[in-house]
Amino acid sequence: MSLGIRYKDERQIFREIEKEVPYLEYPLLTDTKIVHHGFSTRLGGVSQGCYASMNLSFTRGDDEAAVRENYHRIAKSIGVKCENMVLSQQTHTTNVRVVTEKDKGKGIVTPLDYTDVDGMVTNIPGICLVTFYADCVPLYFVDPVQKAIGLSHSGWRGTVGKIGKETIRKMEEQYGSDPKDILAAVGPSICKDCYEVSEDVILEFQKNFEERYWKDLFYRKENGKYQLDLWKANEIIFKESKILPEHIAVTNVCTHCNSEILYSHRTSGDRRGNLAAFLALKE
Repeated sequence: MSLGIRYKDERQIFREIEKEVPYLEYPLLTDTKIVHHGFSTRLGGVSQGCYASMNLSFTRGDDEAAVRENYHRIAKSIGVKCENMVLSQQTHTTNVRVVTEKDKGKGIVTPLDYTDVDGMVTNIPGICLVTFYADCVPLYFVDPVQKAIGLSHSGWRGTVGKIGKETIRKMEEQYGSDPKDILAAVGPSICKDCYEVSEDVILEFQKNFEERYWKDLFYRKENGKYQLDLWKANEIIFKESKILPEHIAVTNVCTHCNSEILYSHRTSGDRRGNLAAFLALKE
C-alpha cells in the first residue's frame, strides 16, 4: 500500500500504479485487456496551494496552464491521449451522453457544446471518457463482448435517480450490450461512516429503493441525521440491472478518510481540486 491509502477492508479491489503520476486501477477491468483506465490521486501534479497538486478541474479557480500540464502528465501515465479525451459537464443529473468521433477533445482541446452530462458511453477505440470527483461516486462499465464502455458520476442525486441503471440501459440500447456481460465498478468516494445526510435525502432513497434494502443503506443517529451508504446503493442498482455479482467491484477506499491523498469536499469545502476517472477502449 505504497501510496499511503487507508483501505476499509482487506479486499484487493484496486492496484496502486506507482509511476511519476500514480493512480488506482481495477484488476477486474485491466484483466479484460481492452481498456486503459484509472482514478487519479492528489499526487504527481504541478498545481499549488489548495489545488495541490494533481487538480484536474478547469472550473475551480486553478491556473489553467497548471491544469493542462496535469492532464498531459496523467494521460501519459495511464496511456491515453489528451486530444482524445471527452469531459463531462456534471450537474447531478442522470443524463448519459453517447460520445462519438466528433466529440474528441471536448472540454480540453475545444469548448464543451453540451451541458448537464453526468454520464457518457462510447464504443469508439481511443476516446477517453473523463468524469470528476471529490466525494461523489465514480461508476465504470466495460462490456468486453460488444467492446463498449460507460463512465458516470453518481452523487446522492445521481444515485437516488439510478444513473448506473441509465448508463447500462444506454449501453444496451446503443451497442447491444447484455448486462450479464458488463463489468461494473464503484470508485473511490465517501464511505457510509463519513457521509452524514439529512432526513430529506433519506426520504428520497426510501421512495426509490425497496424497504428490504433500507437497513443496509442508512441508519438514523441521535442527532436526527443519518449515515448513508452510496457504495451499497450503487451495488444494489448494478444487481437490479442484471449485472452478475462476480462482475462487480465495489470500492473500499473513502475519499474523506484519505483527504491528504484524495480530494474531499467534506474535508476541504470549495477550496480544493478535483479528482478524475478515466476510461478508454484501447486502439
